[in-house]
Amino acid sequence: MLLTPTHTHPTPQLSLFSSMADPGNSASDGQRHVFESFYSIIALVFILLACVELGDASTVVDVYRLIQYDISGAPFGSRVASFNHHAASSLFAPGSDLSRTVVILPLRELNETFIREYIEQGKPLGGLLLLLPRFFRSENSQNVGGHVGISDKLKMKEVLADLEQKLIHSTIQYPVYFAFEDENLDKVLADIKRNDAAGQPATATTGGYKLIVTSPAPKKLASPTITNIQGWLPGLKADGNSNQLPTIAIVASYDTFGAAPALSVGSDSNGSGVVALLEIARLFSILYSNPNTRGRYNILFGLTSGGPYNYNGTQKWLRSFDQRLRESIDYAICLNSLGSGEDGLWVHVSKPPENAYIKQIFEGLSKVAEELSLKVGLKHKKINVSNSRVAWEHEQFSRLRVTAATLSGLSVAPDLLESTGGISDNREFVSEAAVVQSVKLVAESLARHIYGQEGKNINIFADNSSLAVNPSYIRSWLDLFSRTPRVAPFLSKDNALIMALKKELADHVAEVNLQHDVIDGMFTFYDSIVNTLQIYQVASVTFDLLLLLVLGSYLITLFSFLVITTRGLDDLISLFRRPPSRKIKVV
Repeated sequence: MLLTPTHTHPTPQLSLFSSMADPGNSASDGQRHVFESFYSIIALVFILLACVELGDASTVVDVYRLIQYDISGAPFGSRVASFNHHAASSLFAPGSDLSRTVVILPLRELNETFIREYIEQGKPLGGLLLLLPRFFRSENSQNVGGHVGISDKLKMKEVLADLEQKLIHSTIQYPVYFAFEDENLDKVLADIKRNDAAGQPATATTGGYKLIVTSPAPKKLASPTITNIQGWLPGLKADGNSNQLPTIAIVASYDTFGAAPALSVGSDSNGSGVVALLEIARLFSILYSNPNTRGRYNILFGLTSGGPYNYNGTQKWLRSFDQRLRESIDYAICLNSLGSGEDGLWVHVSKPPENAYIKQIFEGLSKVAEELSLKVGLKHKKINVSNSRVAWEHEQFSRLRVTAATLSGLSVAPDLLESTGGISDNREFVSEAAVVQSVKLVAESLARHIYGQEGKNINIFADNSSLAVNPSYIRSWLDLFSRTPRVAPFLSKDNALIMALKKELADHVAEVNLQHDVIDGMFTFYDSIVNTLQIYQVASVTFDLLLLLVLGSYLITLFSFLVITTRGLDDLISLFRRPPSRKIKVV
């Protein structure tokens, strides 16, 4: 860019030399050449200033915006996507006006005072950039952060989970973004902290770092869809029996919800439940592929969407069944958050524990759990039919008078949009062994019921047999889910993950199909979930003025030199001399 003036303005230079060679040229031509030189110098100044301005970029970072959504018209999450402000750290002076400042805050430096004032009470802020430890990065969570102890990781997970709940249930009038710590951001933050600690925060006067995210105003997503996937393993009818076979349903919700949609991979909630369902489908497909071992039960597999939104997809899926199919379901087992069940699992039910089917389900699971040295408890929570709020997936079955239970590593029913696979729920905190144990528990108890082997000490899915649970299969699918955000409104009907789940289920069961529907109208979602942050290191006004003074002095000297050497000192003085007034001769 700096070479442009030299190549685009050769004429003035040639003219100047021509003027020196031919002193007979007119004065007006000389002045014209001088002014052409002057204009070239001015153009050079603007180019230099543009280069200085464009050369300040320090680093570029991918950032993930806090979700923006409405519930029945009430706004939640971050309502703004763009900012262009100076940066500050957690060391900003108490009482500072931060309405035009973006605060960079690592998760480990988060404190209750900041949360209370700027998130819960809504004090004005130019923007907030939350830095997450490297081990929360879904692509390689098990390969980074090795120097961080497990207790510290668990503590930071609790802090992040609590922060997520506060963020998604607040209405925030400034941009909030998440990013991951890296070397470039660490250096920038160290500089900002050094200045803040010295009492020199970044301003237009002092300079410092400027953070810019340019994004159009977020728009509402039009008719976001949810997609359910179902498949069958048909049972074997006895000769001459025209009655419909009883059905057992195995169900898991696959989508997630979190503070940042692009980071909500839900390794445990509910990636672990979906992985368990796929492995159970694989195991029973082996048994049902042989007429001699095909059971006299149909097994229905359902991967549902809309789980965080009162299991909206499950509700629509069940209502698509005809009455005959619903009445054929003996019971349904919903799988949820099995990767956190190392210390035991809980069977959550809506019907009283004395119910015959509930007793059958729990006793069958308890018997196998005892053999696996696994604790299983029973939790009864009565549903309120007049309240649309649903805490567990099985409650949608119970509302239609279908016996169902949820098997989960969670002992307490989560609140709305809680434990739905947010940022804190990643591969680092999922126990592969717990998922394997859960698959053995469900598959074995289910098989004993189907084949009438309850109470018998047999092991259908014995280790090292052709029917053994496959840890490698479970691991590979857990890894895939832990890399794949699955917030339903941002998934298209032909999303790659949905197609992969359909194909995988079709490899093991029959009649696999997709059901598309629209999310309940009480939820509204907005786009702009991933953006690019540009960080500039800008000079202070004092530096800019000094630079302009030096450049101005240099250019004045250069201009004077060119005029003197080409036209002489008198012409230079004449440029600044007031021209003589012309007298008008009156006739």
